[in-house]
Amino acid sequence: MTPLWTSDEVACALCPTAMPGRFEATGVTFDSRAVGKGDIFFALAGESTDGHAFVADALSRGAAAAVVSRDVPGASGNLIRVADTMTALVDLGRAGRRRSAARIASVTGSVGKTSTKDALRVLLSAQAPTSASTASFNNHVGVPISLARLPREARYGVFEIGMNHTGEIEPLARQVEAHVGVVTNVEAAHIGHMGSEEAIADEKACLFAGMREGAVAVLNRDNRHYERLARHARNFGVVRIVGFGRHEAAQARLVACRLHDSGSDVEALIQGRRIEYRLGAAGEHWVLNSIAALAVAEALGADIVAAAAALSEVKASPGRGARRRLSFGSGTIELLDESYNANPASVRAMLAVLARTEPAPGGRRLLVLGDMRELGEQADAYHAGLAQAVAASGAAQVFLCGPHMGALWHELAAAQKGVHRPDSEALAGEVAAALRAGDVLAIKGSLGSKMKVIVDAVIAASSGEARL
Repeated sequence: MTPLWTSDEVACALCPTAMPGRFEATGVTFDSRAVGKGDIFFALAGESTDGHAFVADALSRGAAAAVVSRDVPGASGNLIRVADTMTALVDLGRAGRRRSAARIASVTGSVGKTSTKDALRVLLSAQAPTSASTASFNNHVGVPISLARLPREARYGVFEIGMNHTGEIEPLARQVEAHVGVVTNVEAAHIGHMGSEEAIADEKACLFAGMREGAVAVLNRDNRHYERLARHARNFGVVRIVGFGRHEAAQARLVACRLHDSGSDVEALIQGRRIEYRLGAAGEHWVLNSIAALAVAEALGADIVAAAAALSEVKASPGRGARRRLSFGSGTIELLDESYNANPASVRAMLAVLARTEPAPGGRRLLVLGDMRELGEQADAYHAGLAQAVAASGAAQVFLCGPHMGALWHELAAAQKGVHRPDSEALAGEVAAALRAGDVLAIKGSLGSKMKVIVDAVIAASSGEARL
C-alpha cells in the first residue's frame, strides 16, 4: 500500500529542528484516543489538555511518529521536534494540498454544510477515489488535518469550512485552495457573535478567497443574500457563478419533488439537463442540499447522471436527522435524531419532516427541543418565533429544556405542553417515561444543549434496534 506520508516528505514540509529515522505513515491525527498503527500524532495544546501528555501512549499504540514542541519524558519512538505543533499541522496540510492533483470543493453555510459535504462524498466516491472531511472537521484544526489526510491518489476532495466569529473562514479557505466553493445558505446561526445576517454573509463569502484559477461559486439562488455573496465571489476572482434552488434563474433548479418518510423523488434541471433521481434522506432541506451537490459535481467535471443515481445511497447521519426504529413495549418507536445542532432555520426544516412522518397505530408525534445557542439579544424572540411551526408539526406533546426555550413554552397551546426543564439532564427521564409504542419522537438542539443525553435515555428505555 502506498504510504500517506514518508519521513522525507514530512521533513520537507515541517523543516523540523530534530527528526528521527526513516518511517512511513498511513494516517494523521491529533486525538490520542483514535491513534492507529502507522499514524503521525500531533501533540496539540488545547484549552484544557496538552497533547504532549499523550505522546507516550500514542507511540505505544503504534503511531509511526509524534510531532512535539518540547521534550517528552518516557516517550519511546520517533519524535519530530518543531517550534509549534499547530503551525506544523497547517504546514503538513498545505503540503498535502500542493501535491494533490484532485479536483477540490469547499463547503460552508449556516445550515446544511455537513449534509451537502456528505452527499458530495457519496456521489463523487461512486465515480473516483474521493476524500472528504470527517464528521464536522471544519475549524482551524479540522481543516489542516483533513488536508494532511488527503491521499495522493484522490481524484476529488471535499472540505467543510465553518465559523462562528469574523475572520475564521478566509485563512482556512486559503489552505484548501478549492476549484469550486458552495455556500448552502445564510441564516441567523451565530448571529449573537456576528451581529447581523449581512455580516454572516460577508464572512461566508470569504470561502472564495485563494481559490484556484477558473474557480466556480455555487450559491443558493433563493437566499436573500445571493447578490451580496455573488459580488464578494467576483471580487475574490471567481469567474463563474452557479445558482441553485427553486428560483427560475437558477442554473441548478429544483423542478419538482415528492417527499416521503424515507426519502424523496426529485426532478431537477442541471445546466439545462433534466435529471430525475431518488434521494435517500428525508426532507425538503435535503432535496435542496442534493441540488447544491449536483451543481458542485457538474462544476468539478463529474458525470451528473451517475452522480444523481448515487444520491439514493445518501442517508442522514446520527445527530443530523438519522432515523432509528427501536423496539418498545409491544411495538416500536421511531426516533428522529437531530441532536447535534440547531438554529431557527434547521429547526423549522426538522419540524416539517416531523409533520410528514406518520406514527404507527396508537402512536403520537412527540417533540423535544433544547436551546438554540449563539443567537444574541434576540434569542428569546427567535425561540418564541418557532411556535407556529411547532403547532404545524402535529406534535401531540412538546418537551423543552434550556432558559431560552421558556420563551417558546409560553407561546405553546396548552394541549401541546409536556414539560419545560432547565437542561437536558433534568428532561431526559421524563421524555423516556412519556413514550409509548407507535410514537414518533424528534429531538433537536444546539450542541451546547447536550441533547444526546436525551437520545441516549430514549435508546436505553427501548429494547434496542427493531428488526425490519
